[in-house]
Amino acid sequence: MPIDPHKEILVEAAPAGVTPQVTTSGSLNIPNIITFSRLILTFVILILISIEKVWIVTTVLFVIAVATDFVDGYLARKWNQVTALGRIMDPFVDKIIIGGTMIFLTPLVGSGVTAWMTFTVIAREMFITALRSVLEGQGVDFSAKMSGKLKMLLQSIVIPLCLLSLSPWFMNGLGAAQGTFLMTRNVLLWVMVAVTVYSGVEYVARGWSIMRGKT
Repeated sequence: MPIDPHKEILVEAAPAGVTPQVTTSGSLNIPNIITFSRLILTFVILILISIEKVWIVTTVLFVIAVATDFVDGYLARKWNQVTALGRIMDPFVDKIIIGGTMIFLTPLVGSGVTAWMTFTVIAREMFITALRSVLEGQGVDFSAKMSGKLKMLLQSIVIPLCLLSLSPWFMNGLGAAQGTFLMTRNVLLWVMVAVTVYSGVEYVARGWSIMRGKT
């Protein structure tokens, strides 16, 4: 039976440890539209960072963008619309918004983001993405675990703090609490980096264990 070109692959539920089977279903759905909207919003955020003027607006848009990451995944699972396109685009857009924002913040004095932090985050994402691609290509479910979700949560919290710290209006409004705010931001940045490294090591150990079991 020929496949309708306007149909899209849908991922069905599968037992743990096995890559979900795919079938065909409706075309572009609401969760995927939300994901693509987040990608567009990411470019708007990067442009606003380049302008270096509207930090409060940039922060609000960033929070909205990362919030949609939880929304599209929740709706996809609830409505049984977890598609192959969504499984590719959702983590890709996550990496674009986090990595892109950190790259654009790195040269800005006062952001708190250093080149080593950005390098560590991006290197981890690139390696784990490659590892996941290899394993899932062999039929193994290598979806995100708790440490990976915690990493994303910390990134979603600390980056808005970095954006706000570049706003003269916001910082002046803090008054004597400026030092406490900056110290909190810096501590959370390094905690985020530590969790990023830990989650990467955990994923590598998990992948190594799976590959050894296959040999």
